[in-house]
Amino acid sequence: MADGVQMHPAEFVPGPDTSRAFRNALGCFATGVTLVTIDSADGPMGFAANSFAAVSLDPALVLWSPAKSSRRFAHYRDATHYAIHVLPHSARDLLDRFGRRGAGFSGLAHHRNPEGAPLLDNAVARFDCRQHATHDGGDHLIIVGRVLRAAVNGGQALIFNQGQYGQFSPLG
Repeated sequence: MADGVQMHPAEFVPGPDTSRAFRNALGCFATGVTLVTIDSADGPMGFAANSFAAVSLDPALVLWSPAKSSRRFAHYRDATHYAIHVLPHSARDLLDRFGRRGAGFSGLAHHRNPEGAPLLDNAVARFDCRQHATHDGGDHLIIVGRVLRAAVNGGQALIFNQGQYGQFSPLG
């Protein structure tokens, strides 16, 4: 019993001692994988994020949530414009490229949207955004973007589930 409440054996109370269990529980929800790109004083940057969601159709709003502990956090917090690329399942290598020690945009073909955000051509879908609002989200910042333009190329998106990358397989 926790505070007088009967708990199922698989239940736990999220906290510092159960952070791994909480992360594993969150990982049971399959998500797409995005690459959020910005232009900054340090040049073009990309940030892999699976914390992407639709917020509103009218006006067109989406959100994503960078970790405050990221060394690039301030660049993303302060960016007025960015592009969110839904990655295709064939683009797993981009995650390493834009990881902590990756090459980023160095040597990578890209172009820019009218607001200056770097764009990649192989995204399944892309959302060019202007920062609309930010909200404190604990150890993350919730960034809501107003979608200025959207593009759809189609194809299978990269999926992240229970610590692994893959793609969707329809039932039946």
